[in-house]
Amino acid sequence: MEMLPAVFASGWASGINAWGTVLVLGVLGRFANAEGVPAGFQRTDVLIAMAVLCLIEVVADKIPYLDSAWDTVSTVVRPLAGAVIGAVYAGANGDLLTIALAAVGGVTALASHLTKAGLRLAVNTSPEPFTNVAASSAGDVAVTGIATMAALAPVAAAVVAGILLLVGLIGLFVAMRQVKKGWNRFRSWRARRSTPAS
Repeated sequence: MEMLPAVFASGWASGINAWGTVLVLGVLGRFANAEGVPAGFQRTDVLIAMAVLCLIEVVADKIPYLDSAWDTVSTVVRPLAGAVIGAVYAGANGDLLTIALAAVGGVTALASHLTKAGLRLAVNTSPEPFTNVAASSAGDVAVTGIATMAALAPVAAAVVAGILLLVGLIGLFVAMRQVKKGWNRFRSWRARRSTPAS
């Protein structure tokens, strides 16, 4: 179970940006010889695909309400990515260890994803776009940092990811009124986009 801290930390990062997490791990494994990074993450085709998807997410995540639309779709993708990362770390043998690590990665990714999505709804109630860009950029930095630590110092990464998850959940609880307001605005935004122009 020495892989548990790396899986927990990677799961947290996947809940924020799944593509970025795999990209950072793959780059560190391939070019920095980070031990323990699964070989599948280091393949050229995987790195290219992750870089393209990561770039799309980084851009979409900076635009108010488009970020929430992206988060809605990612409710399936990010926890699944966290589970896959856990399974790959375990060797994906279908044994109890694979199932356990996949569960840890998936549940952690789901928790961090829901926290991020909720907080971003609250941020979207701000009248100016700079808060949104700052929140998104902070997430990008956190994903890069935690994924890097997961490859190089997994226990420290798990501790930091746990603290970030706890702080995020507390922030989500405190900002619940703004989250509800953001959700209502997002629904209005989505309704305007789906209504055909007359």
